[in-house]
Amino acid sequence: MCFDHANDGKIYFDNGSTSWPKAPNVAEAMADLLTNGAFNINRGNYEGAYEVESIVLDTRDQLARLFHAKDSRCVIFTPGITYSLNYFIKGFLRRGDHVLVSGMEHNAVMRPLKQMEAQGITWDTVRTETDGTVHPEALEDAVRSNTRAVIMLHASNVCGTVVPIREIGEICRRRHLFFAVDTAQSAGTIPVDMQGCGIDFLAFTGHKGLLGPQGIGGFLISEELDSCMEPYIAGGTGSQSDSLLMPERLPDKYESGTLNLPGIIGLHAALSYIEETGLERIHAGKMELTRYFLERIGEFPKIRVAGKVGLEDRVAVVSLDFEKEDNAVTAFELEQRYGIMTRVGLHCAPAAHQTLHTYPQGTVRFAFGTENTKEEIDRCIEGIRELTAD
Repeated sequence: MCFDHANDGKIYFDNGSTSWPKAPNVAEAMADLLTNGAFNINRGNYEGAYEVESIVLDTRDQLARLFHAKDSRCVIFTPGITYSLNYFIKGFLRRGDHVLVSGMEHNAVMRPLKQMEAQGITWDTVRTETDGTVHPEALEDAVRSNTRAVIMLHASNVCGTVVPIREIGEICRRRHLFFAVDTAQSAGTIPVDMQGCGIDFLAFTGHKGLLGPQGIGGFLISEELDSCMEPYIAGGTGSQSDSLLMPERLPDKYESGTLNLPGIIGLHAALSYIEETGLERIHAGKMELTRYFLERIGEFPKIRVAGKVGLEDRVAVVSLDFEKEDNAVTAFELEQRYGIMTRVGLHCAPAAHQTLHTYPQGTVRFAFGTENTKEEIDRCIEGIRELTAD
């Protein structure tokens, strides 16, 4: 089976789903592990296993630096950000607890919360503007006596709007609430300071802005939250094997079973690239493309930009509602006729689309990556011009 799209003239604008191409050396690092020594850490007592474990430890250090965590031991690996958020929602919340969320949340938050209603968990949505803006004072007004946690994404996967997590974290500290942040669309693009923003639970995925492979993600956890959160999944850790109880120490407490070592090795290579390149340079490049795209799309009065129309408080994710066309047909024609790959629909975030007034039709989403160019945007704009011509 061949997946070679590098030279077939296609344009990839779906980096909100997963980044492509991946960072340099990601595939090579993963292949090297699988070819020359796919040993299992915390199990094998030999040199090759120790060498792999050293890279895993280094990856924890990279993530602790990236997110400004106190200690790399608080870095927990999971199969992805959805798993991570489930670990928090189902491992921490108890009957009678109340949770606050924004009006932009992904189903990775909303579906677990809906499930937990049967366990006596309640939740409310903080008032959110039609461009995705969340005002911290609206959060403060919504806090109840039984509110235990605030769960919010850092940047919208639908329209790119950035949530003011530093201000929200300050409110959470003052009101003694645990603060969980979904960084799916911000990690690897804009700075996230776990300590500075008062974040107790930071969920990340490796395959979007972090430029790594699919199937690897995780979370970082504060000491205070760890002391009152139970492991959602239990099993072998390669440590304290004489006990039927899960280890209390980090990261073993939350890492049952064999880790996705090829994924971690690939993520290590991607994080090395990000450290060498710098977040500021990566973000600036993406935002220049976003500025240019928004400028060009302003030429079409019958196309509505969902969310913010400017560059302030946003990431490189833009959703369009083709008001005189069928969005699904438009996305299909963009790919079939012009080779432009986007994502159309509700983006696993119906709550966000209701907030943005793009429900139920959804939008066509364009998410720009480090390798996209203005020339590709020009080709896209000409395609849109032809498709929407009267």
